[in-house]
Amino acid sequence: MAAFTSPVKINWPEVWRVPFVFSSPHSGRNYPDRFVESSMLEFDHLRQSEDFLVDELFACAPEYGAPILMAEFPRAYCDANREAFELDPHMYNTPLPDYVMTASPRLASGIGTIPRVVGAGQEIYSGKLDFQEAHRRINECYFPYHHALRQLLEEGVKKFGYVYLIDCHSMPAAAPTSDASRTSLGVQRPDIILGNRYGTSCGPQLFNATLASLESYGYNVGQNTPYAGGFITACYGKPDKNVHALQIEINRGLYMDQKNLTTNEGFKRLQQDIAAFIQDMSEGRSSLLTA
Repeated sequence: MAAFTSPVKINWPEVWRVPFVFSSPHSGRNYPDRFVESSMLEFDHLRQSEDFLVDELFACAPEYGAPILMAEFPRAYCDANREAFELDPHMYNTPLPDYVMTASPRLASGIGTIPRVVGAGQEIYSGKLDFQEAHRRINECYFPYHHALRQLLEEGVKKFGYVYLIDCHSMPAAAPTSDASRTSLGVQRPDIILGNRYGTSCGPQLFNATLASLESYGYNVGQNTPYAGGFITACYGKPDKNVHALQIEINRGLYMDQKNLTTNEGFKRLQQDIAAFIQDMSEGRSSLLTA
């Protein structure tokens, strides 16, 4: 596969008419050849951390008047939903600069800005990396994504007075568990989990309207556990500055075969329901209070 020509893509509506921005930072699936060759994993295993086709699930956003920003680069290559330099020092062959964040719960799990693992702890690399490689990927992918997102949100506030960021993700169908009495699949998760950093990243109107809409289509919707919102939600969700950010995590079991990375019969229905949800939100925007 050829390397991406652009790290990010924005699909625009003909007219930006609703105060929404959709973001899909983990659905990129353009894997640079050099990266694939450097990994000790089979390609299908390397893809296990993708938010598989989440960009396509939300692709209709421009039809309802909102732009959608998508990463073209894969999450295993560079993760835009982290601090800029959140790096595991054990991955590198030289000491890291002082400005690098070298300790966090995410790093302990191997999922920093440059991930060490994919899926259920599968190691990507057989040896250590050069810090310059990490720096190149961050400059090449991470910063362009956040530059684009920041510009969209600033433009949205200028245009509407406030803006709603919907950060779109997917999650494994089941959580791992150490309880031997449970099935090998772990603990089943809700269909969808909404994360608003426990009420700090967006106002209750956006959260409640999203919850009501998704539940009206028959989905079991969880709140903040175990996904309260990642770096993007925390960084950009500033209700006091008229930017409201809400993370949506969709259970992959609803629409895909997680082992074979293929869609199942639920994909079309879920895509249609998401379109209906986006339409609900766009048509009901007058009932959503501003910051």
